[in-house]
Amino acid sequence: MIWNETMECMSRKDMRKLQEIRLKRTVERVYHNCEPYRKRMQEKGITPADVQTIDDIVKLPFTSKKDLRDYYPFQLLSVPLSEIVRIQASSGTTGKPIVVGYTRNDLNIWGEVGARCFTAYGLGKNDVVQVSY
Repeated sequence: MIWNETMECMSRKDMRKLQEIRLKRTVERVYHNCEPYRKRMQEKGITPADVQTIDDIVKLPFTSKKDLRDYYPFQLLSVPLSEIVRIQASSGTTGKPIVVGYTRNDLNIWGEVGARCFTAYGLGKNDVVQVSY
């Protein structure tokens, strides 16, 4: 089953182009708006100009759970806090809590991706899903 034919049935070439556009946008945003990421990239000698294709993703530093704790609560945001419409946080039982902020666009993308996954699994509008932790 297909939820979004445009996105799910695009050619490999078009998908790669879209991934490259989105990767470049993300790298630009975090480099210019998030000091910890900018510093990590500078330590590796990377600027946004060094990321031109999806293959360049290997040049980028990883984000670890330790990073999420070290920059608690909002130092890893790459948008102003006023643009955050949802926050999810851990309880911090193993150390500092971890906080993740979502913009309205993040939530729209999350909903779209979830719908694609559920549809690919075979779920439809009459099915019920319970998420339990």
